[in-house]
Amino acid sequence: MRLPRIITVTLAGAAVLLPVAACSSDEPAPGKAPQAATVAPSEEPAEAPEHPFTGEPYDKLKPVLAVKIENTAAGKPQLGLKSADIVYIEQVEAGLTRLMVIFSSKLPAKVGPVRSARVSDLHIAPQFGKPAFSYSGAQTKMLPLIAEASLFDVGDTRNPGAYFRQPGRFAPYNLFAGTKQLLAKAPKASKAKDIGFTFGDAPEGGVERKAYTVKWPAARFTFAWSGQRNKWMIWQDGKKNLAAEGGQLGAPTIVIQYTKTERSQFHDKNDSYTPLVHTTGKGTAIVLRDGKAFKANWERESEKDGTTFTTESGEPMNFAPGQVWVALASRKPVIP
Repeated sequence: MRLPRIITVTLAGAAVLLPVAACSSDEPAPGKAPQAATVAPSEEPAEAPEHPFTGEPYDKLKPVLAVKIENTAAGKPQLGLKSADIVYIEQVEAGLTRLMVIFSSKLPAKVGPVRSARVSDLHIAPQFGKPAFSYSGAQTKMLPLIAEASLFDVGDTRNPGAYFRQPGRFAPYNLFAGTKQLLAKAPKASKAKDIGFTFGDAPEGGVERKAYTVKWPAARFTFAWSGQRNKWMIWQDGKKNLAAEGGQLGAPTIVIQYTKTERSQFHDKNDSYTPLVHTTGKGTAIVLRDGKAFKANWERESEKDGTTFTTESGEPMNFAPGQVWVALASRKPVIP
């Protein structure tokens, strides 16, 4: 007799509750706009990725532009180097040096003085994929090699509209180029990618150094640590290496990469042979960062591969974030 009474009470309760449930709906009352639900973030915001050339944050990867830059007193101060991601110092004829400058994350409006290509450039370029390559001429018998190389030729012969003569300088040290015009002629130039560099905290060890000097037969670079600027400031042949934009050039990381350097098949009009710098294989290096010098090893299996740097114990040799200078040095001078 009690069972029907319980059911009746339950049903009555449900009948009362149903209208209450309808009043607690998320729908707004008449005349009021709906309110967005507040959702608490479930995860921390993702950190910005590190650029493969500099280790610094970036929004998107951009095309790679390589430019051959004069590096004697007659061509200084150079324009655009402060914006470079990587600067390679290469030995050329008569024991002098010339720069191969890599731009991607930042692009200055103008660069120069632009000078002629060398055979070593063609062996460095493939690790960047197929970059745009700016230069001002080359030996006739080297032109077929440039045509076959892994690069887009935007030199002054192929792309004359991108080049101009800078007032106040004398030839051949007055040829400069507009970077946007250079890249416009290489719309399919490879974007920046991993080339073997790693960035982060310095490894344990290292030797504190105030300065480090690297010599070629007819050139001398000194890198001196500035704790105030957190960079290795650059001197060449005993003089401050100044930028046309103002100030002294410097970088957080300097790599002295010891390479095999020998005669190539090319030489200048004075019969001074062009060195061929071998950047594949294995070798030793000195990495300067944070006021210390670290012994390291380098390896590059093929020209399409990047160059990895490791500590003597085999751990990654991290660079400090920012611009990197790579001095391609030889322990033995080239036979003249």
